[in-house]
Amino acid sequence: MGAERARPEPVAAQEEAALRSDTARAVGFSDAVFAIIITVLVLELNPPEVHPGGMGHLLLEQWPTYLAYVTSYLWVAVGWLNHKGTFHRIRSTDRGLHWWNLGVLFSTALLPFATVVVSRSVQAGDRADETVAVVLYAAVGVVLSAAWLGLYHYLSRHEDLLQERVPARFFAVERGRAVLGICAYAVAALVGWLGAVPVALVIFLLLPPFYALSSNGFYDLRRRLRRHR
Repeated sequence: MGAERARPEPVAAQEEAALRSDTARAVGFSDAVFAIIITVLVLELNPPEVHPGGMGHLLLEQWPTYLAYVTSYLWVAVGWLNHKGTFHRIRSTDRGLHWWNLGVLFSTALLPFATVVVSRSVQAGDRADETVAVVLYAAVGVVLSAAWLGLYHYLSRHEDLLQERVPARFFAVERGRAVLGICAYAVAALVGWLGAVPVALVIFLLLPPFYALSSNGFYDLRRRLRRHR
């Protein structure tokens, strides 16, 4: 008897395989979005219109704008580093991963708007507006952290998308970093709503350095700390 003819794959499986792709397009598109967000952030740094001799004083008065810019720039930079570290561990993409990636980009793109609101409110000095602005910025932070949580959770459930060298629990552990961000921003919103606006601003400023230190992954950070004990 001749060799049996191989059965064709089901149509659904063929369509799913066709939808999968390498990560190049997703990474390229995401890098472009991060670059645009940073460009939009810097557009808010406008020189003041002053009479001769008053430039130095008015530049100093714009300190809330500088602080807001630095905080949000660090967030975008850390987001880019985390994004790079995440996709470095991904072998292929599918429809669900693309949607979660778009969710991360959507929430990150809200930062310039929230940054302008905070900087202008703090510079104006109205306490009610400052409270609203801080709560708005914290809400954006919660949405951003939730988007990362969704992305990590999706990857933890789809190990077939990951590189073979990636530990099975890697993205399951990464969910803890996102949950921490949700909790920290929720606390900042509550603190700001209660009137402690400077404390909320400090929380905003401290979070990016933590995520920068763990940008290669919470799983990897814990492993390195255990090595140095």
